[in-house]
Amino acid sequence: MIVIDNATVVTLDPDRRELATGHVVADGNRIVAVGAGPAPAYDGARVIDGSGCLVTPGFVNTHQHLYQWVTRGLAVDATLFGWLNTLYPVWSGIGEQSVHVAALGALSQLARTGCTTAADHHYIFPRNGGDVLEAEISAAAEVGLRFHPARGSMDLGQKDGGLPPDSVVEDRDRILLATEAAIDRWHDPSPDSMLRLVVAPCSPFSVTADLMREAAELARRKGVRLHTHLAETTDEADWCDERFSCTPSEYAAELGWTGPDVWFAHGIHFDDAEIERLGRSGTGVAHCPSSNARLGAGIARVADLRAAGCPVGLGVDGAASNEAGSLLEELRHALLFARGRGGPQALDVRTALELATLDGARILGRDQDIGSLEVGKLADLAVWRLDTLAHAGIPDPVAALVLGAPPPLELLLVNGRPVVEHDTVVTLDEPELAHQVARTQQKLVAAAT
Repeated sequence: MIVIDNATVVTLDPDRRELATGHVVADGNRIVAVGAGPAPAYDGARVIDGSGCLVTPGFVNTHQHLYQWVTRGLAVDATLFGWLNTLYPVWSGIGEQSVHVAALGALSQLARTGCTTAADHHYIFPRNGGDVLEAEISAAAEVGLRFHPARGSMDLGQKDGGLPPDSVVEDRDRILLATEAAIDRWHDPSPDSMLRLVVAPCSPFSVTADLMREAAELARRKGVRLHTHLAETTDEADWCDERFSCTPSEYAAELGWTGPDVWFAHGIHFDDAEIERLGRSGTGVAHCPSSNARLGAGIARVADLRAAGCPVGLGVDGAASNEAGSLLEELRHALLFARGRGGPQALDVRTALELATLDGARILGRDQDIGSLEVGKLADLAVWRLDTLAHAGIPDPVAALVLGAPPPLELLLVNGRPVVEHDTVVTLDEPELAHQVARTQQKLVAAAT
């Protein structure tokens, strides 16, 4: 049992209670008490003094490419298509070892920035790379994060008019068989689940229509969610117009890719009618503001999407297009970019926090168990220290967290287990991991040149 006492608590429960001085108690992997004032005494409990701290629900990352952690810092001034063409030769050399190291690094950085649940979109499966999906699944277990790996795929190579090199695409039948086998092996639908699989063909310009359609049928037959990139750039919109005479969202809808079990990464270039249709269907969007700005792709219309009924979560995206990999930074950037687009009322600090918690949980189908601090929910939470020089004197703790400098993370609990303490990941050796990441990147880049 872990008791966090004397802290400011932002519950994000249905009443949106905020406790200036309160407590949260976790017994095993579930929250058993949330309230104002001092916590009751519990025999044998570990008591953490939360004075000067803010307790929030753990953050939910709805889109990333973990393998890219070992290919950061390349093509730093390129557009999306130029960036992809530069990096595909490097990515074609990944394998079990490099993916495992990359996933450890990226997931550790997520943990250090408040993330307790991570969705990853892995779509490159080199022929001699071994079981790269298992490599990242085992890394998530080592770090200790709740994990939603999306088994991605590409079957439209350059010889057939797609963007990726033919060396990194797979046969459609093999993709569908491997995806179903991964679901059967790994997917855990239970409420306490630490691991759920997602079906995730990569994008319209790297996947055939047949694969998109059959992947949707597979996911719904197996009862899992669907994820893909969509409407990220104007290049993609032009590509869909030339090839299919429609927009990316119209193309996705024709193939069965809308509904509350579907979410798109990015969703930048939707017009008013498209946003209205997506909202009616309950289709979600993973907003990746830092990556979108890094690649000059544009900024998603977050306020309009939410107003239409789309759940909008946050994602750090691939580390090769967002070298920081910080989920906390995405809250700030989501708010600032929304205001840069729509004025100071476009997004407020508490809505930014909801994007990272409740909305992300809804997108992953986990809102009954994570996303808020309530009795009976899973003990996934973050304790932020706000009494240092960087935040002292800011009267609103949520504003301090979202608008201020990244604060020290005093504690991160995932499933009731400490993963970060005193701003350090405690489930692995961070300095040794940093050496492994550097060595792995050097080998990959050298092999591609």
